[in-house]
Amino acid sequence: MPRGKLPELAITAETAGKRIKPSIAGRLRRLQLTPGWVMLYMLMIALMAFTALPLVYVISTAFKPIDELFIFPPRYFVRRPTLINFSDLMLSLNSSVVPFTRYVFNSLIVTVSIVACTVTVSSLGAYGVVKHHPPGSKALFAIVIAMLMFSPHVTQIPRYIVINGMGLINTYWALILPNIAVAYNFFLIKQFLEQFPNELLESSRIDGANEWTVFWKIVMPSLTPAWSTLVVFSFVSSWNDYFSPLIFTTSQTMKTLPLALQTIAGGPATMSIGRAGAVAAATFLMIIPTVLIFFIMQKKVIETMTHSGIKG
Repeated sequence: MPRGKLPELAITAETAGKRIKPSIAGRLRRLQLTPGWVMLYMLMIALMAFTALPLVYVISTAFKPIDELFIFPPRYFVRRPTLINFSDLMLSLNSSVVPFTRYVFNSLIVTVSIVACTVTVSSLGAYGVVKHHPPGSKALFAIVIAMLMFSPHVTQIPRYIVINGMGLINTYWALILPNIAVAYNFFLIKQFLEQFPNELLESSRIDGANEWTVFWKIVMPSLTPAWSTLVVFSFVSSWNDYFSPLIFTTSQTMKTLPLALQTIAGGPATMSIGRAGAVAAATFLMIIPTVLIFFIMQKKVIETMTHSGIKG
Protein backbone atom coordinates (compact mmCIF):
# COMPACT_ATOMS: atom_id res chain seq x y z
CA MET A 1 0.00 0.00 0.00
CA PRO A 2 1.42 3.45 -0.82
CA ARG A 3 2.55 5.53 2.09
CA GLY A 4 0.46 8.43 1.00
CA LYS A 5 -2.66 6.50 1.75
CA LEU A 6 -1.81 5.93 5.43
CA PRO A 7 -2.64 9.46 6.70
CA GLU A 8 -5.88 9.34 4.78
CA LEU A 9 -6.78 6.01 6.40
CA ALA A 10 -5.84 7.36 9.82
CA ILE A 11 -8.01 10.39 9.30
CA THR A 12 -10.86 8.17 8.16
CA ALA A 13 -10.50 5.92 11.21
CA GLU A 14 -10.34 8.94 13.51
CA THR A 15 -13.42 10.43 11.88
CA ALA A 16 -15.25 7.13 12.14
CA GLY A 17 -14.36 6.93 15.82
CA LYS A 18 -15.76 10.37 16.42
CA ARG A 19 -18.95 9.38 14.65
CA ILE A 20 -19.34 6.10 16.54
CA LYS A 21 -18.78 7.55 20.01
CA PRO A 22 -21.71 9.97 19.96
CA SER A 23 -23.86 7.19 18.59
CA ILE A 24 -22.99 4.89 21.48
CA ALA A 25 -23.39 7.70 23.98
CA GLY A 26 -26.78 8.52 22.53
CA ARG A 27 -27.86 4.92 22.91
CA LEU A 28 -26.69 4.86 26.51
CA ARG A 29 -28.63 8.03 27.22
CA ARG A 30 -31.73 6.45 25.74
CA LEU A 31 -31.26 3.40 27.95
CA GLN A 32 -31.30 5.50 31.14
CA LEU A 33 -34.53 4.74 32.97
CA THR A 34 -36.44 7.53 34.61
CA PRO A 35 -38.91 6.93 37.46
CA GLY A 36 -41.74 7.42 35.00
CA TRP A 37 -40.45 4.68 32.70
CA VAL A 38 -39.91 2.35 35.66
CA MET A 39 -43.52 2.83 36.76
CA LEU A 40 -44.72 2.26 33.20
CA TYR A 41 -42.73 -0.97 32.88
CA MET A 42 -44.01 -2.19 36.24
CA LEU A 43 -47.59 -1.42 35.20
CA MET A 44 -47.13 -3.28 31.89
CA ILE A 45 -45.62 -6.31 33.66
CA ALA A 46 -48.50 -6.33 36.16
CA LEU A 47 -51.07 -6.19 33.35
CA MET A 48 -49.27 -8.96 31.47
CA ALA A 49 -49.21 -11.16 34.58
CA PHE A 50 -52.89 -10.45 35.23
CA THR A 51 -53.76 -11.41 31.64
CA ALA A 52 -51.83 -14.68 31.97
CA LEU A 53 -53.63 -15.72 35.18
CA PRO A 54 -56.43 -17.75 33.44
CA LEU A 55 -53.87 -19.62 31.31
CA VAL A 56 -51.74 -20.42 34.35
CA TYR A 57 -54.82 -21.60 36.24
CA VAL A 58 -55.85 -23.95 33.42
CA ILE A 59 -52.36 -25.47 33.32
CA SER A 60 -52.29 -25.82 37.10
CA THR A 61 -55.76 -27.39 37.22
CA ALA A 62 -54.84 -30.01 34.62
CA PHE A 63 -52.24 -31.45 36.98
CA LYS A 64 -54.29 -31.31 40.21
CA PRO A 65 -55.36 -34.53 41.94
CA ILE A 66 -59.08 -35.00 42.59
CA ASP A 67 -58.89 -33.79 46.21
CA GLU A 68 -57.31 -30.47 45.15
CA LEU A 69 -59.92 -29.94 42.43
CA PHE A 70 -62.77 -29.67 44.94
CA ILE A 71 -60.99 -28.18 47.93
CA PHE A 72 -62.51 -25.02 49.44
CA PRO A 73 -61.29 -22.34 49.27
CA PRO A 74 -59.83 -23.24 45.86
CA ARG A 75 -56.08 -23.31 45.43
CA TYR A 76 -54.65 -21.44 42.49
CA PHE A 77 -51.42 -23.46 42.17
CA VAL A 78 -51.17 -27.23 42.34
CA ARG A 79 -49.27 -28.65 45.31
CA ARG A 80 -49.08 -32.32 44.36
CA PRO A 81 -48.95 -32.47 40.53
CA THR A 82 -50.09 -35.70 38.93
CA LEU A 83 -50.76 -37.12 35.45
CA ILE A 84 -53.81 -39.11 36.56
CA ASN A 85 -56.17 -36.63 34.86
CA PHE A 86 -54.67 -37.38 31.45
CA SER A 87 -55.00 -41.13 31.95
CA ASP A 88 -58.62 -40.62 33.07
CA LEU A 89 -59.21 -38.60 29.91
CA MET A 90 -57.93 -41.42 27.72
CA LEU A 91 -59.97 -44.01 29.60
CA SER A 92 -63.21 -42.00 29.49
CA LEU A 93 -62.90 -41.32 25.77
CA ASN A 94 -61.60 -44.71 24.69
CA SER A 95 -64.53 -46.35 26.46
CA SER A 96 -66.89 -44.51 24.09
CA VAL A 97 -67.69 -45.49 20.52
CA VAL A 98 -65.57 -42.66 19.07
CA PRO A 99 -61.90 -42.42 20.16
CA PHE A 100 -60.33 -39.17 21.33
CA THR A 101 -58.06 -39.02 18.26
CA ARG A 102 -61.16 -38.75 16.05
CA TYR A 103 -62.22 -35.52 17.79
CA VAL A 104 -58.70 -34.11 17.42
CA PHE A 105 -58.63 -35.05 13.73
CA ASN A 106 -62.00 -33.40 13.11
CA SER A 107 -60.87 -30.18 14.78
CA LEU A 108 -57.60 -30.14 12.86
CA ILE A 109 -59.11 -30.80 9.43
CA VAL A 110 -61.87 -28.23 9.93
CA THR A 111 -59.60 -25.54 11.40
CA VAL A 112 -56.80 -25.89 8.86
CA SER A 113 -59.28 -25.87 5.96
CA ILE A 114 -61.04 -22.76 7.28
CA VAL A 115 -57.76 -20.90 7.82
CA ALA A 116 -56.41 -21.73 4.35
CA CYS A 117 -59.67 -20.91 2.59
CA THR A 118 -60.44 -17.70 4.46
CA VAL A 119 -56.94 -16.30 3.87
CA THR A 120 -57.17 -17.08 0.15
CA VAL A 121 -60.74 -15.84 -0.33
CA SER A 122 -60.28 -12.67 1.73
CA SER A 123 -57.01 -11.78 -0.02
CA LEU A 124 -58.37 -12.43 -3.50
CA GLY A 125 -61.58 -10.51 -2.78
CA ALA A 126 -59.81 -7.53 -1.27
CA TYR A 127 -57.27 -7.45 -4.12
CA GLY A 128 -60.03 -7.44 -6.72
CA VAL A 129 -62.03 -4.72 -4.98
CA VAL A 130 -59.10 -2.42 -4.16
CA LYS A 131 -56.89 -2.75 -7.23
CA HIS A 132 -59.38 -3.48 -10.03
CA HIS A 133 -62.44 -1.49 -8.86
CA PRO A 134 -65.19 -3.63 -10.42
CA PRO A 135 -68.68 -2.13 -10.82
CA GLY A 136 -70.50 -2.06 -7.50
CA SER A 137 -67.34 -2.45 -5.41
CA LYS A 138 -68.27 0.47 -3.16
CA ALA A 139 -71.73 -0.97 -2.53
CA LEU A 140 -70.18 -4.37 -1.83
CA PHE A 141 -67.78 -2.89 0.70
CA ALA A 142 -70.65 -1.03 2.37
CA ILE A 143 -72.49 -4.34 2.77
CA VAL A 144 -69.37 -5.89 4.29
CA ILE A 145 -69.09 -3.02 6.79
CA ALA A 146 -72.78 -3.44 7.65
CA MET A 147 -72.18 -7.15 8.35
CA LEU A 148 -69.69 -6.20 11.06
CA MET A 149 -72.54 -4.80 13.14
CA PHE A 150 -74.31 -8.16 13.45
CA SER A 151 -73.38 -11.05 15.68
CA PRO A 152 -72.60 -14.32 13.85
CA HIS A 153 -75.36 -16.02 15.87
CA VAL A 154 -77.96 -13.86 14.11
CA THR A 155 -77.33 -15.67 10.82
CA GLN A 156 -77.27 -19.20 12.24
CA ILE A 157 -80.87 -19.99 11.23
CA PRO A 158 -80.41 -18.89 7.58
CA ARG A 159 -77.10 -20.77 7.53
CA TYR A 160 -78.74 -23.94 8.78
CA ILE A 161 -81.52 -23.66 6.19
CA VAL A 162 -78.95 -23.27 3.38
CA ILE A 163 -76.68 -26.07 4.62
CA ASN A 164 -79.63 -28.41 5.18
CA GLY A 165 -81.00 -27.60 1.71
CA MET A 166 -77.63 -28.49 0.18
CA GLY A 167 -77.61 -31.81 2.02
CA LEU A 168 -74.35 -31.07 3.86
CA ILE A 169 -75.46 -31.89 7.42
CA ASN A 170 -72.96 -34.16 9.20
CA THR A 171 -70.18 -33.36 6.73
CA TYR A 172 -66.98 -31.35 6.96
CA TRP A 173 -68.34 -28.92 4.39
CA ALA A 174 -71.09 -27.89 6.81
CA LEU A 175 -68.41 -26.76 9.29
CA ILE A 176 -66.07 -25.20 6.72
CA LEU A 177 -68.16 -23.35 4.13
CA PRO A 178 -70.11 -20.97 6.45
CA ASN A 179 -66.87 -19.79 8.08
CA ILE A 180 -64.82 -18.97 4.99
CA ALA A 181 -66.22 -15.57 4.00
CA VAL A 182 -65.91 -13.45 7.17
CA ALA A 183 -66.49 -9.71 6.98
CA TYR A 184 -63.73 -8.79 9.43
CA ASN A 185 -61.14 -10.84 7.54
CA PHE A 186 -62.03 -9.08 4.28
CA PHE A 187 -61.89 -5.68 5.99
CA LEU A 188 -58.45 -6.38 7.51
CA ILE A 189 -56.85 -7.37 4.20
CA LYS A 190 -58.52 -4.48 2.36
CA GLN A 191 -57.07 -1.88 4.72
CA PHE A 192 -53.55 -3.18 4.05
CA LEU A 193 -54.06 -3.41 0.29
CA GLU A 194 -55.19 0.20 0.05
CA GLN A 195 -51.65 1.28 0.99
CA PHE A 196 -49.96 -1.06 -1.49
CA PRO A 197 -48.28 0.99 -4.27
CA ASN A 198 -50.00 0.68 -7.64
CA GLU A 199 -46.73 1.53 -9.41
CA LEU A 200 -45.26 -1.78 -8.31
CA LEU A 201 -48.17 -3.66 -9.84
CA GLU A 202 -47.93 -1.71 -13.09
CA SER A 203 -44.21 -2.35 -13.40
CA SER A 204 -44.81 -6.07 -12.87
CA ARG A 205 -47.43 -6.14 -15.60
CA ILE A 206 -45.10 -4.27 -17.96
CA ASP A 207 -42.45 -6.92 -17.31
CA GLY A 208 -44.93 -9.56 -18.54
CA ALA A 209 -46.37 -10.93 -15.29
CA ASN A 210 -50.01 -12.02 -15.38
CA GLU A 211 -52.50 -11.29 -12.60
CA TRP A 212 -51.93 -14.60 -10.81
CA THR A 213 -48.17 -14.04 -10.76
CA VAL A 214 -48.64 -10.48 -9.53
CA PHE A 215 -50.97 -11.63 -6.77
CA TRP A 216 -49.05 -14.67 -5.49
CA LYS A 217 -45.46 -13.47 -5.93
CA ILE A 218 -45.76 -9.74 -5.25
CA VAL A 219 -48.93 -8.94 -3.34
CA MET A 220 -49.12 -11.90 -0.94
CA PRO A 221 -45.48 -11.70 0.27
CA SER A 222 -45.99 -8.00 0.95
CA LEU A 223 -49.16 -8.79 2.93
CA THR A 224 -47.41 -11.27 5.23
CA PRO A 225 -48.15 -9.27 8.44
CA ALA A 226 -51.83 -8.96 7.50
CA TRP A 227 -52.51 -12.57 6.59
CA SER A 228 -50.35 -13.83 9.48
CA THR A 229 -52.63 -11.92 11.85
CA LEU A 230 -55.60 -13.35 9.99
CA VAL A 231 -54.21 -16.87 10.45
CA VAL A 232 -54.01 -16.36 14.23
CA PHE A 233 -57.51 -14.89 14.58
CA SER A 234 -59.10 -17.44 12.27
CA PHE A 235 -57.33 -20.39 13.87
CA VAL A 236 -58.31 -19.41 17.41
CA SER A 237 -61.96 -18.76 16.52
CA SER A 238 -62.30 -21.96 14.46
CA TRP A 239 -60.46 -24.19 16.94
CA ASN A 240 -62.59 -22.96 19.85
CA ASP A 241 -65.86 -22.95 17.90
CA TYR A 242 -68.44 -24.93 19.84
CA PHE A 243 -71.68 -23.62 18.35
CA SER A 244 -71.23 -24.61 14.68
CA PRO A 245 -70.61 -28.34 15.31
CA LEU A 246 -73.54 -28.34 17.72
CA ILE A 247 -75.87 -27.01 15.01
CA PHE A 248 -74.59 -28.74 11.89
CA THR A 249 -73.65 -32.19 13.23
CA THR A 250 -75.62 -34.93 14.94
CA SER A 251 -73.21 -37.82 14.44
CA GLN A 252 -70.66 -38.65 17.13
CA THR A 253 -67.97 -39.20 14.49
CA MET A 254 -68.31 -35.59 13.27
CA LYS A 255 -67.93 -33.90 16.65
CA THR A 256 -65.01 -31.56 17.15
CA LEU A 257 -62.92 -31.24 20.27
CA PRO A 258 -64.84 -28.36 21.95
CA LEU A 259 -68.12 -30.25 21.53
CA ALA A 260 -66.51 -33.47 22.76
CA LEU A 261 -65.51 -31.71 25.97
CA GLN A 262 -69.19 -31.29 26.78
CA THR A 263 -69.63 -35.02 26.24
CA ILE A 264 -66.86 -35.73 28.72
CA ALA A 265 -68.37 -33.43 31.35
CA GLY A 266 -71.98 -34.53 30.75
CA GLY A 267 -74.02 -37.15 32.49
CA PRO A 268 -75.17 -37.52 36.09
CA ALA A 269 -73.74 -35.34 38.83
CA THR A 270 -71.60 -38.11 40.30
CA MET A 271 -70.18 -38.92 36.86
CA SER A 272 -69.46 -35.23 36.20
CA ILE A 273 -67.55 -34.95 39.48
CA GLY A 274 -65.54 -38.04 38.62
CA ARG A 275 -64.68 -36.61 35.22
CA ALA A 276 -63.66 -33.16 36.46
CA GLY A 277 -59.99 -34.06 36.21
CA ALA A 278 -60.44 -35.42 32.68
CA VAL A 279 -62.19 -32.20 31.64
CA ALA A 280 -59.32 -30.14 33.08
CA ALA A 281 -56.78 -32.25 31.17
CA ALA A 282 -58.78 -31.97 27.93
CA THR A 283 -59.04 -28.20 28.33
CA PHE A 284 -55.28 -27.98 28.78
CA LEU A 285 -54.66 -30.07 25.65
CA MET A 286 -57.11 -27.91 23.72
CA ILE A 287 -55.33 -24.61 24.42
CA ILE A 288 -51.90 -25.91 23.38
CA PRO A 289 -52.41 -25.41 19.60
CA THR A 290 -53.72 -21.86 20.05
CA VAL A 291 -50.74 -20.92 22.22
CA LEU A 292 -48.31 -22.47 19.74
CA ILE A 293 -49.83 -20.73 16.72
CA PHE A 294 -49.63 -17.39 18.52
CA PHE A 295 -45.97 -17.86 19.48
CA ILE A 296 -45.13 -18.81 15.90
CA MET A 297 -46.94 -15.80 14.43
CA GLN A 298 -46.45 -13.27 17.24
CA LYS A 299 -43.73 -11.30 15.44
CA LYS A 300 -45.97 -10.66 12.44
CA VAL A 301 -48.98 -9.94 14.66
CA ILE A 302 -47.04 -7.31 16.60
CA GLU A 303 -45.83 -5.84 13.32
CA THR A 304 -49.44 -5.56 12.18
CA MET A 305 -50.44 -3.79 15.38
CA THR A 306 -47.43 -1.43 15.19
CA HIS A 307 -47.60 -0.51 11.52
CA SER A 308 -50.89 0.30 9.87
CA GLY A 309 -49.55 -0.23 6.36
CA ILE A 310 -46.72 -1.52 4.21
CA LYS A 311 -43.21 -0.26 4.84
CA GLY A 312 -41.75 1.81 2.12
